[in-house]
Amino acid sequence: MKRGMMWGLATMLLAGSAEAEVSSAVRQEASVVPGLAAPAELIVDRWGIPHIYAQSSRDAFFLQGWNAARDRLWQIDLWRKRGLGRLSASLGPAYVAQDRATRLFLYRGDMAAEWAAYDPGGKEAVEAFAAGVNAYVADVRAGKRPLPVEFKLTDSRPEGWKPEDILRIRSHALVSNVASEVARARTICAGGAEADVLRRKLEPAHKVTIPKGLDPCDVPADVLADYVLATEPVSFKPPAPRTLAQVIDERSAEGSNNWTISAARTATGRPILANDPHRAVGTPSLRYLAHLDAPGLSIIGAGEPALPGVSLGHNGTAAFGLTIFYIDQEDLYAYETNGNAYRYKGGFEPMTVVRETIEVKGEAPREIELHFTRHGPVVFQDDAKGRAFAIRTIWNEPGLAGYFGSSRLWRAKGWEDFQTARDRWGAPPLNLVYADTKGDIGWSAAGRTPVRPNWDGLMPVPGDGRYEWAGFVEDGGLPVVKNPAAGYFATANAMNIPAEPAYPRERRKLGFEWADPSRTQRVHEVLDGLPKTTLADSMALQVDSVSPQARRGVALVKGLRSADPDVARALALLSVWDGHESTDSAAAAIYETWAVKHLGRHTAAAAGLSADARKLIGAGSPDPVLTWLEARPAKVRDPILVSSLADAVGELKGRLGTDMATWTWGRLHRATFVPAVAALADPQLAAQMTVGPLQVPGSSSTPRAATWRAEDFAQSAGASVRLVLDVGAWDNSMAINTPGQSADPTSPHYRDLFPLWAAGAYVPLRFSRAAVEADAETLLRLTPAP
Repeated sequence: MKRGMMWGLATMLLAGSAEAEVSSAVRQEASVVPGLAAPAELIVDRWGIPHIYAQSSRDAFFLQGWNAARDRLWQIDLWRKRGLGRLSASLGPAYVAQDRATRLFLYRGDMAAEWAAYDPGGKEAVEAFAAGVNAYVADVRAGKRPLPVEFKLTDSRPEGWKPEDILRIRSHALVSNVASEVARARTICAGGAEADVLRRKLEPAHKVTIPKGLDPCDVPADVLADYVLATEPVSFKPPAPRTLAQVIDERSAEGSNNWTISAARTATGRPILANDPHRAVGTPSLRYLAHLDAPGLSIIGAGEPALPGVSLGHNGTAAFGLTIFYIDQEDLYAYETNGNAYRYKGGFEPMTVVRETIEVKGEAPREIELHFTRHGPVVFQDDAKGRAFAIRTIWNEPGLAGYFGSSRLWRAKGWEDFQTARDRWGAPPLNLVYADTKGDIGWSAAGRTPVRPNWDGLMPVPGDGRYEWAGFVEDGGLPVVKNPAAGYFATANAMNIPAEPAYPRERRKLGFEWADPSRTQRVHEVLDGLPKTTLADSMALQVDSVSPQARRGVALVKGLRSADPDVARALALLSVWDGHESTDSAAAAIYETWAVKHLGRHTAAAAGLSADARKLIGAGSPDPVLTWLEARPAKVRDPILVSSLADAVGELKGRLGTDMATWTWGRLHRATFVPAVAALADPQLAAQMTVGPLQVPGSSSTPRAATWRAEDFAQSAGASVRLVLDVGAWDNSMAINTPGQSADPTSPHYRDLFPLWAAGAYVPLRFSRAAVEADAETLLRLTPAP
């Protein structure tokens, strides 16, 4: 769909909804809901977005849980079982290893401290939400409501929830950088520090120092097997072996864009806040749009369906959004051991041994041991060699349940409330952006930040007491900007720590590993050129498919020649290309295949790295490889560019045919969403569960953030949800989820948003009762049980 058509569709959707009247065609239902305290209403609009109207905040959160189970029961039940290490009880012995690994990372601390870490109303929200889920689950288990098909495929049943379950699960939150620590140790062992420069760029500029007492070659290749298993989604296929580089590559796709624009820079004179968090895309969507309205509470936006409230969105006064800010919140500790004891400060300290039982469907329970050091869970232990490794992560601290720090934003009324929320934020680490109806906008980094007095966090360290966290960065110790002089603030996971002396970034050592700056560069480029921006401008920017990274690659190959006619033609196409990765672009297909799949491998070989070191080069973004090439003379650089491009052309000929005139990026790059459980379905049901394929533009280096899998070019990550908020005129706000709000493959809301999302279109995110009623599809009148 062309851009003009795309925004035409968005405009029609907006105008059509604005002019609609309450229709007699609105389906009305009545239901008795045990556990509800007072009558309430739930309006589902024509996009599948629930609008909950309750007489108390407790009932609002209760109905949010009830409705989450109504729309996404399989998804949230699996989320809980995976997070608690209870998959085997429902799915059988194939999941025992994953259950054990996941239990290593549960929060096991003081629950009183945990509850106290969140908003004073957070406990009520969690308890009510869990009660609402349980009310729906009870009806399902009693046969009063339908059992989702996935439970039939797995011969399992949903379980009841405890409120603390929601907070104790940590392994769904995004933290870093333990995988990169291991990759760095392995790379330096195989090829020295120069090899790691090709693997990962550090910002601010920083020289890696091997910690005293660490031999990088002692770090096993599979040291993170338990960690990876604990943080993986549930699969219903036999596991395929993956390298550490592949794991890093997959997880590097998780990021986001956001920006907040002052009233002085908009066409309406009202602030705009936009946010499109990027995670793995699929069905059902990771995120869910919802609206809760009750006395003292009125919030709308997106969150994860298994959590109460919203993580990004707005109340009646303030809007808030988030992207990942790469604070280093993890460390891998290496130990000398003697059985279940490890050397610490001159002696041997016993590990804590926790014995638990894993229920196993169809078999006897399994008794397991979990080992912990003072630093955290032991993820690798080799008694024969007398060594072990444990991970210290902020997950072990109270207040670190993923995204629940947003509870302090639900009722925010001004900048000071926003600052309180950021000071108390735990995980994941974020760029929080803010705008309110008073006209204030701003940004703040947020996240629990370890203080490392004598090392930089970039490599594993000995666990003998020489490398200890000295608490956490104090409240107000992270960078913040209020009402920026530029009139806007935008983030996209790139390094944005203010330079010295504005911020002591070398002393604080918040983190050195950031996303490719391409998305950030493009967002700033566009916003700088818009003195008076509109909502449509922000919508267009969220799906922009121009890659500054591709421009860098094109600059390197301009002027090159090749005797191979196909390579020569590829060079000609690249040399006149503007970096716009549209679906009809042959140059985009050539660039992405070349830069992501072949350039790193050829560069590492030309740099003289060993075979082992080369295995870790090219994971994630091509940015460090491009940076290395840009610093080399043409006589070194040019042969690498031509030979790697020749390999890319060869691959494309195999995939798209020998006629280069027929090559397009869209023929390669498609979005097809297949739920994991479809592997158990018959062909007809699997087809019904599958969404797509549709061609999609962009890549990980464009604001659209359409990351793809190397093996088949299918989009694997990107914006699951997009919001563009008109601050103060809330009914003008726009959003899109994908592929739909429902997880039921027979529901019209299972896939209805997918073509709009793929085309870059949006639907209204109504806030006022009158506007919601005008868009109503279903009205549920809910009453308490007598």
